[in-house]
Amino acid sequence: MKKNVVLHILFLLAFSVAFAQVKISGTVQDAQNNTVPFANILFVGSNTGTVSDENGSFYLESETTYSEIEISFLGFETKVIPVKSRDFNLKITLEESASQLQEVFIYSGKVKKKGNPAITLLKKVWEKKRQNGIYLFDQYEFEKYEKLEFDINNVDSTVVNSKLFENIEFIFDGVDTSSVTGKAFLPIFINESVYKTYGDNTKNRLRNDIVANINSGFSSNQNLIAFIKDLYVEYDIYSNYIKIFDKSFVSPVSKAGTLSYNYVLADSAFVDNKWCYNILYYPRRKGELTFKGDFWVNDTTFAVKEINMQANKSANINWVKDIYIEQEYNVLNDSVFLLKKDYMMSDFSFAKKDKSRGIYGKRTTMYKDYVFDSLKSDKFYKVKIDAYDESIYKKGEDFWNVSRQEKLSENEQGIYKMIDTLKTVPKFKRMYDLVSILGSGYVELNNFDFGPIYSTFGANDVEGVRLRVGGRTYFGPNDRWRVQSYLAYGFKDDQFKYGVSGKWMVGPKSRFIIGGGNRRDVEQIGVSLTTTNDILGRSFASSAIFASGDNSKLTSINLSNFFMSIEPVKNLNFRIGTSYRTLKSASPSTFNLDWWVDKENGIKAQETIQSEIDFSINYTPKRKTIGWGVERNEVSSAYATLFFNYSQGIKGIFDSDFSYQKLQFYYRQPFLIGGFGRMFTTFETGKIFGEVPLGLLSVVPGNQSYLTIENTYSLLDYYDFVTDTYASVHVEHNFNGRFFSRLPLLRELNLRELVGIKAVWGSISDENIALNASNISYVAPTKTYFEYSVGVGNIFKVLRIDFSWRGSYRHVPNANNFTVKAAVGFYF
Repeated sequence: MKKNVVLHILFLLAFSVAFAQVKISGTVQDAQNNTVPFANILFVGSNTGTVSDENGSFYLESETTYSEIEISFLGFETKVIPVKSRDFNLKITLEESASQLQEVFIYSGKVKKKGNPAITLLKKVWEKKRQNGIYLFDQYEFEKYEKLEFDINNVDSTVVNSKLFENIEFIFDGVDTSSVTGKAFLPIFINESVYKTYGDNTKNRLRNDIVANINSGFSSNQNLIAFIKDLYVEYDIYSNYIKIFDKSFVSPVSKAGTLSYNYVLADSAFVDNKWCYNILYYPRRKGELTFKGDFWVNDTTFAVKEINMQANKSANINWVKDIYIEQEYNVLNDSVFLLKKDYMMSDFSFAKKDKSRGIYGKRTTMYKDYVFDSLKSDKFYKVKIDAYDESIYKKGEDFWNVSRQEKLSENEQGIYKMIDTLKTVPKFKRMYDLVSILGSGYVELNNFDFGPIYSTFGANDVEGVRLRVGGRTYFGPNDRWRVQSYLAYGFKDDQFKYGVSGKWMVGPKSRFIIGGGNRRDVEQIGVSLTTTNDILGRSFASSAIFASGDNSKLTSINLSNFFMSIEPVKNLNFRIGTSYRTLKSASPSTFNLDWWVDKENGIKAQETIQSEIDFSINYTPKRKTIGWGVERNEVSSAYATLFFNYSQGIKGIFDSDFSYQKLQFYYRQPFLIGGFGRMFTTFETGKIFGEVPLGLLSVVPGNQSYLTIENTYSLLDYYDFVTDTYASVHVEHNFNGRFFSRLPLLRELNLRELVGIKAVWGSISDENIALNASNISYVAPTKTYFEYSVGVGNIFKVLRIDFSWRGSYRHVPNANNFTVKAAVGFYF
């Protein structure tokens, strides 16, 4: 999912008309030509201003004509200079203030807290934060308008004249200029939505009905749309942390803010006929997830009237050069402040240099028609609106003219027409198709997709070089049925393998799905404690391209299954199925799965035949998905997973060999721990009742690759531990550079610290030990096995290196007590 979105953004990265009355930009410096970060720049006679960034640079514009700006910063004389309507690349030098030199020297540029009037006001804000807005009322409702927009930025003559855009130069007719950064940009995508929201604070109930939606630009790419919506989740400025891009930024209005920000009481004035105080804030340290900006606080309710937040440019976040947030509040009955407008803009870019090209991602949310204390029944909140009703997506222009709380600009309106024209240009279609292939992994051929292309080539000790071709039916992202298949060939074992499966969603409302399939292939089993009957699944461990050590313990598997599943409640899935499988060694000369049929007479079986029925429950609260077809894509992985499975082996059915019962439980939970990063915890436990051979036991998953693989043990080989009863826990924490950001020599590298521990306990019955006739000795971790690791992430923004140590079973023969593994990925 993330790879798909990143590739689309990379595609858009390949790409001035001004309307404001005054536009200025420049740099603030001191007498020694050192830049002055976080200086306050204000149009004289207005409340319109900004704050310079870490490099002293700023941009400011206004639709009203102003002729002077005021520049101020703690420890320097305030300066007023004249400006023109277009005044760029200003060099502003501030002189140190003699009366403040001693204070600045004592506090090293930091503003003291004791006696600071800004801190006194902040304390009032904290006291009153639950006495403002919708929290004041038992029930509330309002209408919400949301606009998502993508723009190509830093559009200049080099871009316009590029051969890449030859014959499609007309797209640049819509170039505009950002009021935040002053950069020329080209709007290319808009998604508009209207919602009706109802809430009950006494019962903690919420209902959010989509009323209308309209798309332009890359509207068919629902992955991209959903991803952007998920990035711009709603947030509360009064909370300690504002969660953006899976990161926790310290809110400047929270109690946690005094540890991360300096605050200065900068001004006081009437804002919409309310007397307000202006508080300027900026980060205490570089490299942390913080903002700079200012906010206006009312003098009686101590509610925030307006706020702007611009992310610290040195913040440890990838692929994002700028984040800018604005919020405006309306006044109700002279006391209650209600959110009126929430605007957020992100600048996605390879580099954080000012002139580097990128993509603006913008979200504007506006609120109106607040109604309070209108009691709704419990039944009302249980009603679920069909979000895929076609009428939602076919509202006419008359509806949108009334429902848009903010009119589209002329260039935004032009996006609809521009993209319709682009879709008829073969050159553009070829470029977009190429990005779609790289992002999805499939080549679209009418109603059939060839792929995934990333599985075409493989290798292992049994098959040698392995080639694979496959595909799927694809009429659209919301297909109610889908068939997938593949064919593979190993040049060393000279054998063909195949897999075919199909799914049909019989009942869309409850997502009642039936499916089945068959697979005959070579597989590395025992690389996951919690097993499934996925027909087309193939573990990463089955390839020796990135493997170390012996990779010959592979199994020839013939698996058939049939299942039915239903989702009566969103994200709660029930599944019942039946399967039939045969298991035998794929390399009998080095590895076998033999079991005793008659030990006294020396009779062994080299193949296991097993029929099984299974029932599972899968619960994924707060999971977000895209589409409503038989297969859905996930928006992100930041949700909990609870999985329970019961399996019953049936002896005698189709010559099945064993009767047994198997219980499995899996729980994965991510935790976002404020400014200390993100933790992932995984707990697995299971038990097998009855006698079963090696192929049906629970093998503790080893990791013989050079890469870090989730839920495996980095210092174990395949089949080191074999169990029929087990309990396993994995804990990993990513501090997101919390400590590295405070070390001067490491700060600029934006590295991230990772720590982890993995432990497993298990046992195996005497009966199962006696059944074993394979060349694998059964050893169970009856004394808990554990290993721990430290890692460094975000190396060159994509690389992670983990150092792992074995904590127990260190002296067993051939024990690997230390290893270094790596992983590659695109993360914010």
